Amino acid sequence: MSFPPVLHSEWLKVRTLRSLVVGLGAVVLVTAAFSALAALDDGGGGADFDPLFTAFFGVNFGQIAAITFGAQAMSSEFQGGALRVSLTAVPRRGRWFAAKTTAVGAPALAVGLLTGCLSLAVGKALLGDRASGVSWAEGLRAVVGCGIYLALMALFAAGLTALLRSGVTTLSILIPFLLLVSFVVGDMSGNVADLLPDRAGQVVLHETWDGLLGPWAGLAVTALWTSAVLLAGSWSVRRRDA
Repeated sequence: MSFPPVLHSEWLKVRTLRSLVVGLGAVVLVTAAFSALAALDDGGGGADFDPLFTAFFGVNFGQIAAITFGAQAMSSEFQGGALRVSLTAVPRRGRWFAAKTTAVGAPALAVGLLTGCLSLAVGKALLGDRASGVSWAEGLRAVVGCGIYLALMALFAAGLTALLRSGVTTLSILIPFLLLVSFVVGDMSGNVADLLPDRAGQVVLHETWDGLLGPWAGLAVTALWTSAVLLAGSWSVRRRDA
């Protein structure tokens, strides 16, 4: 079977599973809601105030919905012998894995771009004059970066799920890491934490930054992390019994 029909089949799985559709919607709603709360906070305006990142603050929480989507999309194959059925239809495991990850990454990117547009619009509207310094180019960079970052995090979760063969285990690792460990490590290790996948990728959402990486270099680091995990997941699918 050639790649297009395999991709179409995997896309149908994503589109018809209600939990996955809800998960994609949650990315938009959660991000926009927390960005609005951050913009309404009157504590901003100090020397360290970053109006662009304030508008995209909700990505810290929206990414949880993104990784949940990626983990669920992949973990559904490890339940009830679904992977065995998929590989019977598509014996070339590498082709199947490429189609599965494309079916995860493409909608995540589209939803991430929509999320970025909504976050910027809501953030600038609620920040008012405090966002007057954010240029059109900076806003566009953050919107595009938001879409790419959320797609990469969804793919990161999908690859890790393929490796571990458990969505629950994947989320048990990634959620505490993103919400707690990354910040603790960041406070204790200085610039080394700038190379972590989440902190590197989120540089693109800032108007100014003082770390090791620039916006696009940070996304490149996140892409390298994601590529490594996807390669590990692909190896697991190829080498281990279905």
